[in-house]
Amino acid sequence: MLKVRVLVDNNALIDNYYTAEAGFCLFLENEGKKILFDAGYSDIFIKNAELMGIDLTALDAAVISHGHNDHTWGLGHLIQYYDKRFVSNRPRLVMHPEALLRKRSKTQEIGMVTDKDVLAQFFSLEPSEHPVKITEKLTWLGEIPRVVEGKKSLGTKLKDGAQAEDFLEDDTALVYDGEEGLVILTGCSHAGICNIVEHAKRVTGKRKIRDIVGGFHMLKESAENLEKVGKWLADRCPQTTHPCHCTDLNAKITLARFIPLEETGVGLTLEYR
Repeated sequence: MLKVRVLVDNNALIDNYYTAEAGFCLFLENEGKKILFDAGYSDIFIKNAELMGIDLTALDAAVISHGHNDHTWGLGHLIQYYDKRFVSNRPRLVMHPEALLRKRSKTQEIGMVTDKDVLAQFFSLEPSEHPVKITEKLTWLGEIPRVVEGKKSLGTKLKDGAQAEDFLEDDTALVYDGEEGLVILTGCSHAGICNIVEHAKRVTGKRKIRDIVGGFHMLKESAENLEKVGKWLADRCPQTTHPCHCTDLNAKITLARFIPLEETGVGLTLEYR
């Protein structure tokens, strides 16, 4: 069983009274393991977790979809949370090596700001470009080949002491290989949602898709591209989808013409066999 709870999203579900922000964070439970997927922009994932009765000091692992601020800056607050409570537990921290790079968009700092050496004091770092098993059925996908959708740059990265165009090679996702089909959990899908789905199928060797949950990175997309992606996903027949975070209203309305789409927000709980 995989249990997914939304700790951070741009929206909160009505009647729950949790806090939302322009960020993303999920809390996962599988095979007795407690896993944090991304950490949002601020400390609200900690506050929401406390309201939900989730103990973040008992994490087994934290996994990062990519190095952007709205997915990683909460790690600094988690370190403060651990430090104040003298937490000796050091969860695994799985991420692409480039998630640790400084990233900029025009004049804004949009990448990781917590130093690698500081992270290593509180987490067991596992940087990897290749898929990593989090549990027997839950896999972090590693670097995503761009085979369906091409590369898109977003700002620059500081690599080997020089600024370079950033094609978000660090962007990745999780896949749960469940009885009902694959559950694909994405952060922002900078790698392309179609590329992520294809890689999840390749890594697991399975084709049936139960759900896709997370950001599709569809903001002010052209009608042509939205229809193209909608038809592509429809051909793969996901039972449900939960696009959120960096997926705007127009994208959701258009995609709903092609695939079953459900509302997502802070406070949502999903379970899969």
